[in-house]
Amino acid sequence: MGDFLMKENKNITFLNSIYQISEMGVIGINDVIDKIKKQKFREFLEEQRKEFDEIVNECEQLFISYGAKEQEIGKMTRMSSKMMAQMRLMNKKEDEVIAQMMSKGLTKGITKLEEAMNKYNDEDEEALLLADKLRQTLKNNLEGLKIYL
Repeated sequence: MGDFLMKENKNITFLNSIYQISEMGVIGINDVIDKIKKQKFREFLEEQRKEFDEIVNECEQLFISYGAKEQEIGKMTRMSSKMMAQMRLMNKKEDEVIAQMMSKGLTKGITKLEEAMNKYNDEDEEALLLADKLRQTLKNNLEGLKIYL
């Protein structure tokens, strides 16, 4: 019984990593999207947000199957993200600065996800597939941002 609970807790911890990285993607985009001047860039970010939302929803379904609840990102982290975005955008070429901020956030997300994946070597195929999907999304989005830098 103890091994089962430990495995479940490990699955939930791993899933929370996936959830929070995806949720941070949504939060980051929401914090800057209204400041975007180029329509194509705005459309790119809207598409990114949809991808992150999809992963968040898939995480929530997995949490339900575990009989668990996700750990949402705290209010302090949300406020910090919003404040940093506002400070960096003051009196600057906004689209380029936003692309730089988004690139840093995506790179940080990739690093955190890969750290979680390296720690997690369990049997939950769904969580691993979701992590792979998120990693590919992060990498594709990072590549797509290059034209806006």
